[in-house]
Amino acid sequence: MAVNKQLELAWEFVNNTNRSIFLTGKAGTGKTTFLHRLKMDSLKRLVVVAPTGVAAINAKGVTIHSFFQMPFGPILPDTALNNSTNFNRKFSKTKINIIKSMDLLVIDEISMVRADLLDSIDRTLRRFRNRDKVFGGVQVLMIGDLQQLSPVIKENEWELLKHVYKNGFFFSSKAYQECHAITIELKHIYRQENPKFIKILNEIRNNVLSEAAATELNKRFIPDFTPEPSAGYISLTTHNNKAEATNKAELDKLKTKVFAYKATIEGKFPEFSFPNDEALKLKVGAQVMFIKNDSSPDKRYFNGKIGKVIHLDKDEVTVHCPNDDFNIVTTPEIWENINYTVDAETKAITEDKIGAFTQMPLRLAWAITIHKSQGLTFEKAIIDAQGAFAHGQTYVALSRCKSLEGLVLKSKISSNQIISDSHVISFNKNAEANEPDQSVLENSQKMFQLDLIAEVFGFYEFMYPVNRILDIYYKNRNSIEGKVELPMLSIKNAITNFLKVSNGFNAQLKQLAGNEGLPELSDQIQERFKKAITYFKIETDANLVVPLKEFGFTTDNKTIGADITKNLDTIEELLEAKLLYFNGLSDGFKTKKLLELRAKAVFLSKEKPKKPRKAVIDGTTNVELFELLRVLRNEIANENDLIHYQVFTQKALYEMCETLPLTKKELLQVNGMGKTRVEKYGHAILEVIKAYCEDNDIEIPNDETLFEEVKSKKEKVDTKKLSLELFKSGKSIEEIANERDLNENTIFGHLASFIPSGEVKITDLMSKKHYNELKKMIPSKTFDNLSDLKHQLDEKYSYGELRLVLEDLSK
Repeated sequence: MAVNKQLELAWEFVNNTNRSIFLTGKAGTGKTTFLHRLKMDSLKRLVVVAPTGVAAINAKGVTIHSFFQMPFGPILPDTALNNSTNFNRKFSKTKINIIKSMDLLVIDEISMVRADLLDSIDRTLRRFRNRDKVFGGVQVLMIGDLQQLSPVIKENEWELLKHVYKNGFFFSSKAYQECHAITIELKHIYRQENPKFIKILNEIRNNVLSEAAATELNKRFIPDFTPEPSAGYISLTTHNNKAEATNKAELDKLKTKVFAYKATIEGKFPEFSFPNDEALKLKVGAQVMFIKNDSSPDKRYFNGKIGKVIHLDKDEVTVHCPNDDFNIVTTPEIWENINYTVDAETKAITEDKIGAFTQMPLRLAWAITIHKSQGLTFEKAIIDAQGAFAHGQTYVALSRCKSLEGLVLKSKISSNQIISDSHVISFNKNAEANEPDQSVLENSQKMFQLDLIAEVFGFYEFMYPVNRILDIYYKNRNSIEGKVELPMLSIKNAITNFLKVSNGFNAQLKQLAGNEGLPELSDQIQERFKKAITYFKIETDANLVVPLKEFGFTTDNKTIGADITKNLDTIEELLEAKLLYFNGLSDGFKTKKLLELRAKAVFLSKEKPKKPRKAVIDGTTNVELFELLRVLRNEIANENDLIHYQVFTQKALYEMCETLPLTKKELLQVNGMGKTRVEKYGHAILEVIKAYCEDNDIEIPNDETLFEEVKSKKEKVDTKKLSLELFKSGKSIEEIANERDLNENTIFGHLASFIPSGEVKITDLMSKKHYNELKKMIPSKTFDNLSDLKHQLDEKYSYGELRLVLEDLSK
């Protein structure tokens, strides 16, 4: 294959298909460079995660555990399914929006990710996305080399996991097996150029070190090798304490003055993610290694470059590297700790800097562990692989070197030192045998575009909330009033029909795509797509939008009400997304446009402040009385520590609004209003009904048997005048109501009747602030009645205030 063919193939798969990918390759093949290019230039909304803090900082991403809020230690499949406290953690709205709207998840250093951790990622994505699709329908790019660092699993952890997984590697996870990922191996090595050395490394990598290769390699075994201090050799060891002891001993040998450089830490930057020592001690003459690429345009150093300190200053370290004809004046570099957020305006997934670590980008480098050398390149290295204890360590150590000539072995290497996992070798062989080519790419692109089109015309997600509302209604029909059943049945029938039509349409497109190539480039498919958009838009308006407008309910039971509302919200959000697709794709299908709309759909309902849902009061013309009695019921319930329906039921509420009882005798005829309730609450209920009748000129029979406070027409005028006199004497509405044993709404109505004569001003009965606000707001609203208007405005405005301003505006 040509030099960059695999890189370009990987680029095409990531950006133009929805296939999950394992991108692998030997050390030095450009995996990290590919990731940085992806972050800069991909059109997809992506998130980068890594298994460790340092790996996340280097990849400019976040840790798997922090992003997915995973517990440490083994996570068994049934742990998650049983919703244990470990797994059922609450995610912020921002995090949920990121998960719902991302197209691509990149997992760097995948070789270190345990099988159970990848399955946990799968479950979290399903929880917030599509529960029926692996990884919730998110494309996953896994980057790493299985011949390098392997997952760390303690013995007691494996005791728990071995009953579920064949081995600890990510590829034995259930999610990986289900996602049918393709493997692309980057084969061109940028680090080494010598074919002989590359061949030796490949044999070690594949656990087939030949006698000839071992002989050639062991020519680099030089017993008792002591490098010249200026030669720039670094020792690679298996254990951390060995490396640290070497560095300390060598630093102590130098008789020069110690300079200490303290890191500056801003914001959130956890200690386990520190990319360097918090207190770095250096001396002139110390051998150091750069641990970051130069951020200046000069690019004087790279991660892994070795040099010697020749001068130390308070804010600068001057380093000279072998073969350089210049000195490097080094100043502190910044490592950023990021968090993913959503841009308020563009809705793009953005990296938000939450912390920074500023320190000299240098580390003592007479010795380093093989583990920490991962990803680095050395001109000259002394390798001690005698204590190699883990899979891939020997390969990692040797592959850090640019050339065979720059390599010195402290002990000979034999095949028994090359610890390789048999599961990894068989996985790699299988992957190599099934490497994708151009035809697999073209087919995957086609399937990706067909999947996106199917998503546009897919209505399956509507079924659950629609069925749920009907189920709630049928089980609780005595507690629910309003138009529920017919609108929902109408929507359900429409969805069933849409599913049949879209299934047939998708099958047709698949057939066409077999002959036509990519849907995006096919005139015939585009023509069919545009016709489908027109059809579904018209049908959706007629069969979903219209019935949904007719839907309305009210219930006594808060739990039932919340459940219906939650599912209704889901239907409305799904409908908004569909209409967004239909309007945005009327000119034809474009992958990029659809991905943009898909992300925008996640934020549609979040952009608008949620207004209180209007309770549709079906079956009564006296809507305002319904609200007044409901308010009274809540007040009585709160005062007496009752549940609201213990005062009177929903059925009783409807009946009172229709029959308008004005005496205790009439009130006793109302369904559910027994003697006890009438004795306790009858006075207050009848007071509200009577005031409502007066305010709305509803004729009240002049009969002695009426409730004692229902007076003749003459007395009605007198009672209003009495309220006015008390008001003029300086008493508040509340005080008058208490004195006269009347409802405050009644007194308010009495006083409002004197506004036309000028004896009372509007602003005597409401604050100037409320008056001015309502005068501005009411003309901008569309409403059917006073109750409808009230639900569109803030709770702070009363019915009486709304009526006064409405009358004032109508003059």
